[in-house]
Amino acid sequence: MTDFDTVDYFTDPALVPDPYPYYDHLRAKCPVVREPHYGVLAVTGYEESDKVLRDTDGNFSSCIAVGGPFPPLPFEPVGDDIGALIAEHRTQLPMYEHMVTMDPPDHTTARSLLSRLLTPARLKENEEFMWRLADRVLDEFVANGSSEFVADYAKPFSLLVIADLLGVPEEDHEEFRWVLTGDRPGSRVGAIDGDIVEANPLVYLDEKFSAYISDRRENPRDDVLTQLALAKYPDGSTPEVLDVVRTATFVFGAGQETTAKLLAAVMRVFGDQPELQQALRADRSLIPAFIEETLRLHAPVKSSFRLAKKTTSIGDVPVPAGSIVMVCPGAANRDPQRFENPHEFRVDRPNFREHIAFGRGPHTCPGSPLARVEGRVSIERILDRMLDITIDEDKHGPADARRYTFEPTFILRGLTDLHIRFTPGPAR
Repeated sequence: MTDFDTVDYFTDPALVPDPYPYYDHLRAKCPVVREPHYGVLAVTGYEESDKVLRDTDGNFSSCIAVGGPFPPLPFEPVGDDIGALIAEHRTQLPMYEHMVTMDPPDHTTARSLLSRLLTPARLKENEEFMWRLADRVLDEFVANGSSEFVADYAKPFSLLVIADLLGVPEEDHEEFRWVLTGDRPGSRVGAIDGDIVEANPLVYLDEKFSAYISDRRENPRDDVLTQLALAKYPDGSTPEVLDVVRTATFVFGAGQETTAKLLAAVMRVFGDQPELQQALRADRSLIPAFIEETLRLHAPVKSSFRLAKKTTSIGDVPVPAGSIVMVCPGAANRDPQRFENPHEFRVDRPNFREHIAFGRGPHTCPGSPLARVEGRVSIERILDRMLDITIDEDKHGPADARRYTFEPTFILRGLTDLHIRFTPGPAR
């Protein structure tokens, strides 16, 4: 049995399959607890997490949002306000150039570019693409009656939805799929230069979007990439090409990864709790609540970090400037003070929308409306075309002794693979 008082949350593989008992252990001691290995303040209570994420007084900086205690801070925190030190050393911190680590006003300015993308009209067009895409991806494997769902559907679907949202030309979609997921549909093998596959995915995205944006500024077209390329900051100034590219690549990376994990979690629930699968087959109006409850119980983001910019407090716990604060959405979403019987999956939960799987405050996931639609469209088409979905027991064990493998990271939580069996439904 794992000793929760001494276990290293960041490195111990024992916590990867099921971190929730650990979160419960910490919360029972105090909703804000300093873990013993790196001095990180772990926030597991709902109200306390909400306060940190919504902070509007500048008490917390997002400069360490993705790295947490790794690597160590490039400066020694001194005094009750380390804002100047953060500004001086920001470029030495991981991913400083991306909006996830930015603070206002830079974050506000960078995020404004997304307003040209995430418009109601554009999201509607993207949804129309999703319906066609869902069938196209399902066509590749549904007749087999079995699937490794993460590779066969979750990853390619979520990737190509983001590609369409950003205006990547459809003739480039298969290249993106090959390079970024390693998936090569048989009909297209050999259609892409093999050297591309060796590229670093982030470098690849930077190069592709730099070319797209530069071309659209010189040769505007009636397309989404041109809208993004010609977008202005609120003050009327024109962003550098690199700033636009970083916005696009951030949306691409963050949106694809987390949505793929959500879709895999949905399918796992279908297989492990067949009564819920049947409930949705009988009443499709339950799908939105089902998605929210899946997000609450299986939040794709495992940990998010803030650096205390000023000496402050969270609840009754003093927080000195320079403290690393870790908010765990999966813990906050199972706080019994907020959610009755928090470990139960309930589609009739009255406050199901109060989860923080998408964050809170200025850094709330801008793609949350998109992810919800991806979930709804996927569930609709999967229920239509895949009957009697079950977990493959040869791969994952019987219902009372499942064996699932999760990515061994403290940042994100998601299945590495999910093998399922089903009866093929009627052809579309």
